[in-house]
Amino acid sequence: MIKHILLSFLISILLLNPFNEKVLANNVKSSEPPSHQIWTELLQEHVTEDGMVDYKGFRDDKDKLLSYTKRLSDHPPADNWTENEKKAYLINTYNAFTVLLIVDNYPLESIKDIGGFLSSPFSKKFIKLGKDTYSLNDVEKGMLLKMGDARVHFAVNCASFSCPKLENEAFIPSRLDQQLNKATKVFLRSDKNQISEDELRLSKIFKWYASDFKEHSGSVINFINEHIDKNIPPDMDTDHLDYDWSLNEK
Repeated sequence: MIKHILLSFLISILLLNPFNEKVLANNVKSSEPPSHQIWTELLQEHVTEDGMVDYKGFRDDKDKLLSYTKRLSDHPPADNWTENEKKAYLINTYNAFTVLLIVDNYPLESIKDIGGFLSSPFSKKFIKLGKDTYSLNDVEKGMLLKMGDARVHFAVNCASFSCPKLENEAFIPSRLDQQLNKATKVFLRSDKNQISEDELRLSKIFKWYASDFKEHSGSVINFINEHIDKNIPPDMDTDHLDYDWSLNEK
């Protein structure tokens, strides 16, 4: 009886931890987070200030990109990392492996050209972290979003024109809150949204992930009001703009 109670308690603890399967599967208890300097160097070389990407340049620099993704693969999140260290790692992992996926399939018109009718590039398992292999969905939805910070939606980039822009520097733990706030504000003020006190036409990100913004701020509109100098009425009607999946290519 006692064994069953202890087992049930352990299972409940693991289910509450968004890194449960990921960290324990890799059996990583203590390690140092990898440096993200190589990723910053690549981004500054091949991404413009407005987030347009030179994928041909990344292709030419593929060896350097692979050296960074291998570093990520060899240093999965460990129990002793801070939340910001884990969060920055996962954002950079998503972005770097997305670029690698494009480079491996370049040239193409859209990330959605990868895969077939019944398969999605976002469910393709090609990201090696420690002993296991994950998809972009696993990293974003299975790990990153479970950390409860809706701002990360504006830090990850899906290689498409309507996505939040790919920043030209890596996310780092010591400046993560500042970087996430900036990324959120930049996206809200971009042409991916049309926001005023008379009109609210939003990116479909706010439709697809409405529950994340509700959990974070109580509602989508509350979240928006927290991050821009507006006072959008809570009952304002909201439309959503078409999502452009064409490649965010320079």
